[in-house]
Amino acid sequence: MVFLKVAHRCSQAIFSFGRNKVVHHLFKSCAMSTANPAAKESKMHYLLLIIPISTFGLGTWQVKRLQWKKGLIKDLESRTTEPVRDLPENIDELRSKSLEYRRVLLQGTFDHAEEIHLAPRSLNEGAHGGGSLGRKPKSGAQIITPFEISGTGQRILVNRGWVPMDKIKPEKRQEGQIEGETSLVCFIRQGEKRQPFQAKNNPENNKWYSRDVDAMAEVTGSLPILVDADAASTVPGGPRGGQTRVYLRNEHLQYIITWYTLSSFYRLNVL
Repeated sequence: MVFLKVAHRCSQAIFSFGRNKVVHHLFKSCAMSTANPAAKESKMHYLLLIIPISTFGLGTWQVKRLQWKKGLIKDLESRTTEPVRDLPENIDELRSKSLEYRRVLLQGTFDHAEEIHLAPRSLNEGAHGGGSLGRKPKSGAQIITPFEISGTGQRILVNRGWVPMDKIKPEKRQEGQIEGETSLVCFIRQGEKRQPFQAKNNPENNKWYSRDVDAMAEVTGSLPILVDADAASTVPGGPRGGQTRVYLRNEHLQYIITWYTLSSFYRLNVL
């Protein structure tokens, strides 16, 4: 450590004092490094104190962040149980982020000829669904279909739900292709950005990997509004509704453990 500091001072000397004073500065630095070792140890002690204090502070900050994130998740989850809303007069209100995860009642008809296949997607089976320890998630696709609102002629996008890979083609699930006017309860949703390294959407071949609502709306001639059909919308042979996931990344507990552990380690083993 002392050698590195001396070398650093030497490099500074080259630029500060010029070539003729380097040797003089080198001897002076060496003398300073050994003249008062007690003072240097004291300075190092105070410097090392910064580490446990800083990590303890970061851990405490993460505690506050954890409480904030839990409150945010609770708020989003509570939206899914609010009373079902009627469709607003201005349908563009459904694009508001403040309405996401709230339920709305729709009435109209599906245009199955323009349905979109979003894959791969795992099946959401609720609290006992895919991703549990020891269980392999079921892979398939979500079927997003244009839906024409009765009395308005306006079209929005409805995520009807999940189908297994061998049922993606509509001719293999004709029984579940709802015909005529129908009503259903849906969760208001937002689009999503394409993740790094995720494949790009291929609208020409109806292969979609990310929920790009604007692009989907353009291809189907719909408004850029997306909703998820609830579980009650499921019909025999059709997509399995209720695929809405209320999810926010929450790793603050891990950060709390990490920072407090580092703080304790330095306090007990270094100081």
